[in-house]
Amino acid sequence: MRFRTCSYRHGLALIEHEAEFSDLWEEIEEVLSGISDDDIIDEFQAGGPRKSISMCINRLISRGLVSCGWSSESPIFADPVYNVKGESRWRLDFAKRNVSIEVAFNHGEAAAWNLLKPVLASELNHVRKAITTEIGVVITATEELKAAGGFDGAVGTFEKYVQYLRPLRDVLTVPLVVIGLEAPDSFRIVHLDGGHKKIGHVERTQP
Repeated sequence: MRFRTCSYRHGLALIEHEAEFSDLWEEIEEVLSGISDDDIIDEFQAGGPRKSISMCINRLISRGLVSCGWSSESPIFADPVYNVKGESRWRLDFAKRNVSIEVAFNHGEAAAWNLLKPVLASELNHVRKAITTEIGVVITATEELKAAGGFDGAVGTFEKYVQYLRPLRDVLTVPLVVIGLEAPDSFRIVHLDGGHKKIGHVERTQP
């Protein structure tokens, strides 16, 4: 997949060029760039009726990162109150050494919380920590991907996340890289009437 980035508090410069982070950034780039349109279509068509490709992309990212040794659903806090199995609120989507990742294809109202979780994972806290990272990466959909991929209208996009960075500057105290995934080059999702819900269908835009 093609993607664009927004650097916050020099996050991109640090993760690209500092030795302690650069190999992890290379893994993130390779996983995202290695997802092809055909990979997304195969995942979409194998999973039964779907409205969008959001879950498909999420799964492909997960497989790629886990295969590179990233931990999935890493708890931020060690306190059992905040470390409940199946509770994603206090967990990072992925973490490895000193970098945390959130894959944010959920409701736009969760944008601030998705940006805050890497901060919780990086800063000292009076709740006992289970993990400490230094840079956060948030992966989102651009407006173009949202439209072409059949995403729900309420999904927060890359453009919205970027807008949040400035007013939250006093709260978001750690370096961040926000990644916006671009729309597929060769297909889009069109919605067919599935009765009580819309069902996505792959429409090729290139042979």
